[in-house]
Amino acid sequence: MIVQVWRRAVESKAGRVIVACANMEIADAVSEAGGEAVMTSPDLPSGSDRVFQALEKIDPGGSLDKIVNLQGDLPNIEPKTISTVLEPLQDPEVDIATLAAKIQEREERHDPNVVKVVAALGDTDATRVARALYFTRVAAPAGDGDLWHHIGIYAYRRAALVKFVGLRPSSLELREKLEQLRALEAGMRIDVARVNNVPLGVDTQADLAKVRQAFRAEG
Repeated sequence: MIVQVWRRAVESKAGRVIVACANMEIADAVSEAGGEAVMTSPDLPSGSDRVFQALEKIDPGGSLDKIVNLQGDLPNIEPKTISTVLEPLQDPEVDIATLAAKIQEREERHDPNVVKVVAALGDTDATRVARALYFTRVAAPAGDGDLWHHIGIYAYRRAALVKFVGLRPSSLELREKLEQLRALEAGMRIDVARVNNVPLGVDTQADLAKVRQAFRAEG
């Protein structure tokens, strides 16, 4: 699965692709496929900390100023989706960028496992990117209108990543169990770019079966 994600990342042409991992089996699989892996501590509390530690190892001089954090459990993510996450960083006021797609299935609106982002996104190019006001597991905002499914891929300015990993977990983060709320509570700006499809995340055997079926359908 990790090799599939690595291949999609390479195809995105977003930049150098590094797999940060704490497991030698994963590192070996990536190396055998022709990729580059960096070992990190198994005791790190989050993916952001793992990305930061890997960054410090491969670029101690600080030449890389934008970093994409892509989780290894999204094997069918489209390469274009990966490159799109960098678009909000064209605005120098944005610290962190992420993605969202319109929720299509009614049951997802109230599913706590589907994280929603509150942002003024829409169906026109003028609303393709919007500032994130909040992230939550409940259906928000209230009233009629679209809800937006947050996709957990992030692009950081290096200074923002350094600041973020130095912050203590925040009260809203702990309450919602959503790490990105730490950044919002600290006054950091997160902008969201709209995409059309939500990649399948693999957290269970049932998820894995769905992904395998999707790959078979692709041929």
